[in-house]
Amino acid sequence: MTSPLTHPTSAGRWTPRLWGTLLVLCAAMFLDALDVSMVGVALPSIGADLGLSTSTLQWIVSGYILGYGGLLLLGGRTADLLGRRQVFLVALAVFALASLLGGLVDSGPLLIASRFVKGLAAAFTAPAGLSIITTTFAEGPVRNRALAIYTTCGATGYSMGLVFSGLLTEASWRLTMLLPAPVALIALFAGLKLLPRSEREKSTGGYDVPGAVLGTASMLLLVFTVVEAPEVGWGSLRTILSFIAVAVLLAAFVAVERRSPSPLIRLGVLRSGPQVRAQLGALTFVGSYIGFQFLVTLYMQQLLGWSALHTALAFLPAGALVALSATKVGAIIDRFGTARLIAIGFALMVAGYVLFLRIDLDPVYAAVILPTMLLVGSAFALTFPSLNVQATNGVDEHEQGMVSGLLNTSVQVGGALFLAVVTAVLTANAPEEPGASPQAVLDSYLPALVVITVIAVAGLLISLTGLRTRRTQQTVVVAKSTSQEAERVTVRD
Repeated sequence: MTSPLTHPTSAGRWTPRLWGTLLVLCAAMFLDALDVSMVGVALPSIGADLGLSTSTLQWIVSGYILGYGGLLLLGGRTADLLGRRQVFLVALAVFALASLLGGLVDSGPLLIASRFVKGLAAAFTAPAGLSIITTTFAEGPVRNRALAIYTTCGATGYSMGLVFSGLLTEASWRLTMLLPAPVALIALFAGLKLLPRSEREKSTGGYDVPGAVLGTASMLLLVFTVVEAPEVGWGSLRTILSFIAVAVLLAAFVAVERRSPSPLIRLGVLRSGPQVRAQLGALTFVGSYIGFQFLVTLYMQQLLGWSALHTALAFLPAGALVALSATKVGAIIDRFGTARLIAIGFALMVAGYVLFLRIDLDPVYAAVILPTMLLVGSAFALTFPSLNVQATNGVDEHEQGMVSGLLNTSVQVGGALFLAVVTAVLTANAPEEPGASPQAVLDSYLPALVVITVIAVAGLLISLTGLRTRRTQQTVVVAKSTSQEAERVTVRD
């Protein structure tokens, strides 16, 4: 149930409170994305100040990913069951406190612990925030516009995190940890006044405790295994056994969910083709980009000798393009539908990656790197909002948190999985001799870039299955949550 104060006016204009609600949610999404990208540039300074090894530094990044990606399914369902507003505000408060502690600690383990707690908090704010939007803004043009603004704030936060980290690390790495704290507190106090209250779902079947345990354990182990695989070896006994354990846990999770009267994830939502394409699209789209950004950062800093700030500014055109498109993409989605825009976005992404194969040891930025950044920015502006719209359309209000958690899980698992794959390819092709020539190092990057392109091509092929010869409304089967029958819901694919 949404507050009547948040409905648009009769003229279709948004009320100040509606804008305020959206800004609070956008702030949280901005911080989540900012925190993922901002810490990377600060790692060398953190290691030097705290005396941490390279393997320990990795866990400053991985700890956040582990908490975020591992608990999203639980976070989404918790928002549905306990109330989206309550879950969002509590998790945002935890995020602010963990940010403050992260900037004050003096030991590696405590810093990693604070990062894990921040990831855990984000695992609850992300699906709760997205489901507040989808239950506050009516499905159609109004929701499409809101989701376009919301998702582009996330993409902008990720891009701006690189710039902020380059600037702040020049003064102190602790500022990169402390920056989210005051922003989160401002959003928290604003949210107490502005966010609409929602009814808790009346669960007659009780809480799905076995499903929550199995789902959370499987996601935590999957993310942990993927993060550790490049370090211990993809073919090592430990990695193989971990993947087998993940498969067993997921099989048990599916079996529990099929029998539970109040499942953590109602598997019936995956009977919808657009829903499946949205999840797989998020997995491949974000996964390919995370791997690309990692590779490009190494290329610019290690081979070209660019500073952290110089590297961050090289990515700025992509982020700026996404930010400038925030208020326009919703109208484009209304006109062309999500399927077409997702396919076009993937095509732009593939084109950008292919163009980047032209890199050398002395590139002209405007001719070689900038075109790729503009294509990637355009792809993000079109695809990421469209994936969110497609995933949440046609879903009952009381299950929006569940679907939001599922989509965010696809994003995080895709990023962790394909980054690990790209790292493994890069490591396997790295020159063995210590004093290898710069050209030999550059040549070792190209196979990893090809893998990134292949991942994006896979996403493009998946998106093409959703295209139709003419723009029509498609009937999608969405299983009811209260019975085994199905209801037909008409949505724009």
